[in-house]
Amino acid sequence: MNELSILQKWVDESRKIVFFGGAGVSTESGIPDFRSTDGLYRQQYAYPPETVISRPFFDRHPEIFFDFYRSRMICLEAEPNAAHLKLAELERAGRLQAVVTQNIDGLHQLAGSRRVYELHGSIHRNICQRCGKTYTARQVKDWPDPVPRCPCGGIIKPDVVLYGEPLDEATLQGAAEAVAGAEILIVGGTSLAVYPAAGLVDLYRGNRLVLINRDPTPQDRRADLLIRGSIGEILGGISVSL
Repeated sequence: MNELSILQKWVDESRKIVFFGGAGVSTESGIPDFRSTDGLYRQQYAYPPETVISRPFFDRHPEIFFDFYRSRMICLEAEPNAAHLKLAELERAGRLQAVVTQNIDGLHQLAGSRRVYELHGSIHRNICQRCGKTYTARQVKDWPDPVPRCPCGGIIKPDVVLYGEPLDEATLQGAAEAVAGAEILIVGGTSLAVYPAAGLVDLYRGNRLVLINRDPTPQDRRADLLIRGSIGEILGGISVSL
């Protein structure tokens, strides 16, 4: 039995699947990642991207932050791909319990997933730092001024986790409980190099850890099923029964 047949068999046998995904899930929708050959970290900017998207840089140089953020990180034209759509289908069929994602693009929800733990926040939530008023990603992207400011005068900050900021405790706890209680944990499209998010995999207690990725990861040896390839093609090829 090949890897895809094993994956299909395990999916057919479970109603407590959890998916843990990273940037590789969204690259197939045209959203650039950070660490690949063509990722944002490999491109030349006046400041390193990891510096620009840090909290200290946001506070000191909001105009440079928003120039980078609006041009490189808000991709409102992106559509869910086969992986997003299949995960939503698995949830509707009562087989998928939760999606845990490191992505901030909201494509899982756009595809129809309802129980999504967004570890690093979302571009779709933007909050005035003074009065708490919220704004959409479209409003922030199209803001006429270099730095979006609320009528109260406060800077509108994207609800994304910047370098130097902690993860939301409630989101992290919910994700941890979902991973710990899973029968099957499918990990896809992530280098498993960003902590504390990557550490969630260590909480999985089962014996059906599926790892789908184009490149090697630090957890490859632990995987019960290791599949190299496109996350969209592999998940998209799964048939879903009620």
